[in-house]
Amino acid sequence: MKASLQTKIDNLNKPKGSLGRLEELALQIGLVLGTLSPTLRHPCHLLLGADHGIEREGVSVSPREVTWQQMQNFTRGGGGVNMFCRQHGFHLRIVDVGVDYDLSDFPTIINKKVRAHGTANFLHEPSMTEAEMERCLAIGRELVDECHREGCNILSIGEMGIGNTSPSSLWMHLLLGIPLEQCVGAGAGLNQEGIKHKLSVLQQCLQRFSPLTSNPSPLTSNPSPLTSNPLPLKGAEGSIMRELGGLEMVTAVGAMLRAQELRMVLLVDGFIMSACALMAIRLRPEVRECAIFCHEGDESGHRLMLQAMGVKPLLSLGLRLGEGTGALCAYPIVESAVRMINEMNNFQDAKITKYF
Repeated sequence: MKASLQTKIDNLNKPKGSLGRLEELALQIGLVLGTLSPTLRHPCHLLLGADHGIEREGVSVSPREVTWQQMQNFTRGGGGVNMFCRQHGFHLRIVDVGVDYDLSDFPTIINKKVRAHGTANFLHEPSMTEAEMERCLAIGRELVDECHREGCNILSIGEMGIGNTSPSSLWMHLLLGIPLEQCVGAGAGLNQEGIKHKLSVLQQCLQRFSPLTSNPSPLTSNPSPLTSNPLPLKGAEGSIMRELGGLEMVTAVGAMLRAQELRMVLLVDGFIMSACALMAIRLRPEVRECAIFCHEGDESGHRLMLQAMGVKPLLSLGLRLGEGTGALCAYPIVESAVRMINEMNNFQDAKITKYF
């Protein structure tokens, strides 16, 4: 399949390689979907909301009530994620997996609460129990199954959860072995003093989590083999998710694993979703094959994370909104790659001399 796809791309009436990343994307998408003529169907966007106990330590410039306020705003179509979903024809699912607020009066929010008030404060105790972690992973799989049944073969995921750059930084540090100070950034807008405080808090969290901090295993090492159903997780990755994770983040990991199983194209957003993709790739390396990394954000360390994974983002627009907006903005480029392989003529049919 790969050789046939590459031959088709090379014989389009253009200089070989002249459409650069579009050619790489067309090859990747064709391989994921298993066809020489890929089409993108019923794009879906999962917006996962949850709160974080670590927010109580002042690691974010935004207060936690912004999580539920924005979740309500999304139901009225007023968020950035709403605008981009409308623009690019994505079916938006808004999902509450642990927002610290009763959102039951909003029927368009899918209620999948795992913990009513968000995660525990992982400065003092594990974020969630093993059962709660497994429930989050299962919810992610169920959500992707619903999208797939509707005909979806391309999926993007976003998040809403004040404080979630903190667990993302810890995941990056523990999974890649990059010094924590290079993984911690401003989040939604901390100043230098705020970043310094955030780093100090996360260093204390690592002291509590000492069993794994002394031997971070880099992505390039061989992960433990897993079956197609990764549950239950007993290794380092499971411990990191359970002890230092966010409910929406673990749900996203479950969704990414299921998207790979179903051979769906996965659009990966900025820092937080890249951390989730990193975790999913550690659990199942094949996730990398279906993942398109869409945006390199302003968060300190994101470029290092992407480089360590050996991936190139499509965009660098300075976005730091979250919600999956970077992935949605990149969709037209992905669509252009598919149009290229399907709609451009080849040398023979166009009666153009093939000059290479």
